Amino acid sequence: MKKTRVDQKFAALKKQGKKGFIAYIGAGDPSLADTVDIVLRLEEAGVDIVELGLPFSDPLADGRVNQDAATRALAAGATFDGVMNCVAKIRERSQIPLIFYAYLNTLYARGFEKAMNEAAAAGIDGFLILDMPREESGPYKKFISAASLNSIMLITPTTPGERMKQIVKDANGFVYCVSREGVTGVRDSIAEGARGLVGKIQKHTKLPVALGFGIGTPQQAAEAASFADAVVVGSAIVNKFHNNPHTPEGRADAAAFVAEMVNAVKAV
Repeated sequence: MKKTRVDQKFAALKKQGKKGFIAYIGAGDPSLADTVDIVLRLEEAGVDIVELGLPFSDPLADGRVNQDAATRALAAGATFDGVMNCVAKIRERSQIPLIFYAYLNTLYARGFEKAMNEAAAAGIDGFLILDMPREESGPYKKFISAASLNSIMLITPTTPGERMKQIVKDANGFVYCVSREGVTGVRDSIAEGARGLVGKIQKHTKLPVALGFGIGTPQQAAEAASFADAVVVGSAIVNKFHNNPHTPEGRADAAAFVAEMVNAVKAV
């Protein structure tokens, strides 16, 4: 498989001795046109990779903030075709690595192979499919690979060691380490077992390990970056862009908030 923008970004970060910053936003929140603007502002803020949440009515891995973002996107008229067009518009102005954070229903309804090909054609680099267990991924992995997309795999605090070994074998791009049990959302501190979990994963793979779920301040981001290869921040960013005025000034303020966390990660 050819190297994606995600692969190239992590190779560059390793060469620079820097940790990565991955930002999550909901595609289509508050609109698809606004999503293009927000992604470009995230890139200006120093974000390395953007996760785009593919809007879905029942996002079971997400807390209230990201659920609400998906609901707003759907209410604003976001469709699969619309999101693909949004990605294509981003690609006219940026080569920032983009991955879809998605649920299987949306892709299955579209036709999985068709969805992979359309996403790749639009300019997506990979998929993180939240509800696709390894045991059931066989029929789908070949289509992800054939489209030259990264397949980002999740490992959680409850993943047994033997299963962890198998999961990382199927992954490419990077491994997403869920810092705590439960759903997405800002927390007061990094989960106690997160450092140990990242260490266990790193023993089983040479892929970068990104830590996500619950990180929302520069201090937390820096702490996570001290032991993980990359940090994922979602709900705090979604909240900031949503609560700020949808004006150039409001967007600039939200981007400055993200830049603080990016700078904290890069200083590690």
